Amino acid sequence: MKQRALDSSGEHPPGSPRPAMIDAGAELDPVHPMELPPSGHRATGLTTAEVAERVARGEVNDVPVRSSRSLTEIVRANVFTRFNLIIGVLWVIMLFVAPIQDSLFGFVIVANTGIGIIQEWRAKKTLDSLAVIGEAKPTVRRDGVAAAISTHEIVLGDVIELGPGDKAVVDGTVAEADNLEIDESLLTGEADPVLKRPGDPVMSGSFVVAGGGAFTATKVGREAYAAQLAEEASRFTLVHSELRSGISTILKYVTWMMVPTAIGLIISQLVVKDNNFKDSVARTVGGIVPMIPEGLVLLTSVAFAIGVVRLGRKQCLVQELPAIEGLARVDVVCLDKTGTLTEGGMDVTEVRPLNGSDEGYVHQVLRSLGSSDPRPNASLQAIIDAYPASGEDAWAVTGAMPFSSARKYSGAAFEESDRTPSAWLLGAPDVLLPEGDGALTEIEHLNEQGLRVLLLARVRGELDAPGAAEGAVPTALVVLEQRLRPDAAETLKYFAQQNVATKVISGDNAVSVGAVAGKLGLAGAENTLDARRLPTDPDEMATAMEQNSVFGRVTPQQKRDMVAALQSRGHTVAMTGDGVNDVLALKDSDIGVSMGSGSEATRAVAQIVLLNNSFATLPSVVAEGRRVIGNITRVATLFLTKTVYSVLLAILVVCFQVEYPFLPRHLTLLATLTIGVPAFFLALAPNKERAQPHFVRRVMRYAIPSGVIAAAATFTTYLLARHHYSGPGALEAETSAATLTLFLVAMWVLAIIARPYTWWRIGLVAAMGLGFLIVLVVPWLQEFFALKLVGTTMPWAAVGIAVAAATALEFSWRLVGRRFGA
Repeated sequence: MKQRALDSSGEHPPGSPRPAMIDAGAELDPVHPMELPPSGHRATGLTTAEVAERVARGEVNDVPVRSSRSLTEIVRANVFTRFNLIIGVLWVIMLFVAPIQDSLFGFVIVANTGIGIIQEWRAKKTLDSLAVIGEAKPTVRRDGVAAAISTHEIVLGDVIELGPGDKAVVDGTVAEADNLEIDESLLTGEADPVLKRPGDPVMSGSFVVAGGGAFTATKVGREAYAAQLAEEASRFTLVHSELRSGISTILKYVTWMMVPTAIGLIISQLVVKDNNFKDSVARTVGGIVPMIPEGLVLLTSVAFAIGVVRLGRKQCLVQELPAIEGLARVDVVCLDKTGTLTEGGMDVTEVRPLNGSDEGYVHQVLRSLGSSDPRPNASLQAIIDAYPASGEDAWAVTGAMPFSSARKYSGAAFEESDRTPSAWLLGAPDVLLPEGDGALTEIEHLNEQGLRVLLLARVRGELDAPGAAEGAVPTALVVLEQRLRPDAAETLKYFAQQNVATKVISGDNAVSVGAVAGKLGLAGAENTLDARRLPTDPDEMATAMEQNSVFGRVTPQQKRDMVAALQSRGHTVAMTGDGVNDVLALKDSDIGVSMGSGSEATRAVAQIVLLNNSFATLPSVVAEGRRVIGNITRVATLFLTKTVYSVLLAILVVCFQVEYPFLPRHLTLLATLTIGVPAFFLALAPNKERAQPHFVRRVMRYAIPSGVIAAAATFTTYLLARHHYSGPGALEAETSAATLTLFLVAMWVLAIIARPYTWWRIGLVAAMGLGFLIVLVVPWLQEFFALKLVGTTMPWAAVGIAVAAATALEFSWRLVGRRFGA
């Protein structure tokens, strides 16, 4: 049965996938001839007419594969928020009781919400287009011809071919089996793969780890429950991240503070103070609106959405949005050598006969082994390229044993040209040879040069005989040279510079892997460890993982254990891979990264898919995550400082029984110049700092003292102004003096957050200061914003109080930095 491993374009990717995922202790059924249905015929699949009939009946796999929220969901999420409702009500009130300039805050919210919708819509289009590029296309037989089609085109009764790395996209029953082993662990939790025979069920979401075959679709669309689970799990989401949950926590606390404070402010302004009703309402709203950090949620969504668009341009599909944040927090990256540090293909550089074997005979064995496997892995493909099969003197294949990453070898049985039966194994020398064998020294020297060595051994009896590997006779060494990725060295260097530990985990010989890593400049490449000597105790394994950088002969189960061991030490672990033996480790890691040409199973469980198959894209993803998280943490301090000083000012107004000093227009102006505009630019700025945990605590450590200082300085200026000014226009003069102090203090908070300074950051802060100065000196702007400084004594007093507050800010920020860390 001719089968093909498919990448996103329906082509067979060179050297991939690499099966299998079999527990080292699992009982294997190494030789199992092709099993066909009772009729004995190869299933030809549906006819074109039968397909059309099923489509007309609606028996199509119509489960929508969505990578993002719908436009309706995007609009709903951005418009219908708790704070938009509050602000909307206050806006309507202000439109009736005050001039239009006191309603500016409502127009700002409308503009911000529109920006949020547009940016997320852009992100959705980027994700959807990338998802189509990365979509796996199963091979389906119709009219006796196998062809790759889209998943949603499958109909009930289709015959779908399976090979190593292929995922079952619908439920069905096995029609043909050729050593077909399927891993159902993602659905059932059962670690061992299941050997399937004709008639056995196949569950959607399971994947092939060895062998091949075909199955008939019995449940498609929404009837396949596992497919629904996969759809839910792969949806684009804006939730379940520390950043967003932290912001939700902050907003919850803000709501608790805002409600009683707002009630007290309303009573104070409308009942206690006998003022003009409309003016009292305006100043009450002016006290409530700035308590809401509404722009923080918007800015987070925009920053994430822009991050998705930026990564999309680099052919990086982010299947779950929090993956951007997760990679920013990563401090350990586990790399699979093949397909990551090396390219998929390899070249045979030498064949060394052993024990006096005839070289020509060895070449014939290798040719036959190549023709025995319809889905060769990278090593066997290199042998096929070097020794292509010829029709003359071809050996008949009588049995086959697919490669398993657990046992580290494959095999085949033949009837030679002279009818002599023979059976052969091809795999890891240190697994097939007994410890202390003289050939291992020679192999060790080759491994130290970064070469990969396979042993060809002849089985003494039958291929499926118990202990066949132990008694096999060494016949030849096959020396392979791996092609290094040209961009791998720079990528490893980047991770080292960013203090991200790199661990190379491979099924190959540890010394060989270490030599390859050494060529690429990996720090600690000389610290290699054979995973067969890896301790099983999780704590001891974690210590070994931290002390070594290169691990060889790693089984799929050990990969999972290694990830868990690192996580037990508090590490945030990213795992890269492209073969089915990487699937469970990818799923267990904090961030799973798959190559676009990898198996369908790895792409299904990974949060990030590198569609261009370039390991060099990873630094861009890490940098994007750090930019988003680091900058949001910075600008969150701006928003929450405003919330803190607004709540405190309202409390002070209630306690001192005075008019609220500001109209909504004043705080709209201040929020725009000291928070809104600069926060947008700062949120998109480069930022290489690794994201730190405890987002809420880190932000509030700075926001609370900053808000307290700003409120104290502003209210002090306001009280002094109340004693200084009297007569008509006194309240406007008092408001102007308080506004000047608050603006200068808020600008100093912005100046601190903008550090370290660059030319554009200095220009940004200066431009905001210039904007406020223009409002103070241009007559029509003075009138529009009701801001006019009266006299010289009080304005300079306001400046002096702001300078004292700035000094207190510097002291408090340094104190917090020394005590808790930056």
